[in-house]
Amino acid sequence: MDDKKTILIVDDEKPIVDILVYNLQKEGYDTLEANDGVTAVDIALDKKPDLILLDIMLPKMDGLTVCKKIRSSLNVPILMLTAKDEEIDKILGLELGADDYITKPFSVRELMARIKANLRKSEIKENNNVSTNDSSNTKKIIVGSLELDLDKFEAKVDGEVMDLTLREFEVLKFLASQAGQVITREVLLEKVWGYEYYGDIRTVDVTVRRIRGKIEKDTTNPKILITKRGVGYYIKAD
Repeated sequence: MDDKKTILIVDDEKPIVDILVYNLQKEGYDTLEANDGVTAVDIALDKKPDLILLDIMLPKMDGLTVCKKIRSSLNVPILMLTAKDEEIDKILGLELGADDYITKPFSVRELMARIKANLRKSEIKENNNVSTNDSSNTKKIIVGSLELDLDKFEAKVDGEVMDLTLREFEVLKFLASQAGQVITREVLLEKVWGYEYYGDIRTVDVTVRRIRGKIEKDTTNPKILITKRGVGYYIKAD
């Protein structure tokens, strides 16, 4: 690989770090390691890795706080590593800006698939950012009060720019490109997260809830991003 991606592994359990380092390097990635939260933030802001694997239970500073601090400065994919009984923490992690989570014990193969999917999405954004500023070539999707600028990765509602993460933008873009059509959670997981298998659909629900909190005036009575109970989500077509 000419342009090797760097992954920061944050975990205080040395056996897990060793397994991850071995498998990631075997796949051609460079690795960085941190065994506590404070070091993780310092390394992330200094080295700016391409992706971060972040455990929740850490000494000095917990993973959720680490996620929040890193996310305020870097828009890098963050995958939370959680124990099975940390359901609430998972959701919290996603609301703080994590892109995904995987529960321990995890299969290395599944983790590698998720890492590749997240890096691929991140790479698409970087490539698109090197696009022309010629307004005649600007690609946009406009549905009612929602306007998506696909070159700038920018979302506006009634002309006001919304502060979305890359993942949130991708979800909106996928739904808006098929406005009025209900999209299932499974399809969103496959098309937006890039998983070739069914992951945890709650990831989709949490992300949609987070988007609503940003684009809707009243989240209890959404006008743009609508839920079709028991099926999925759609963007209301005017």
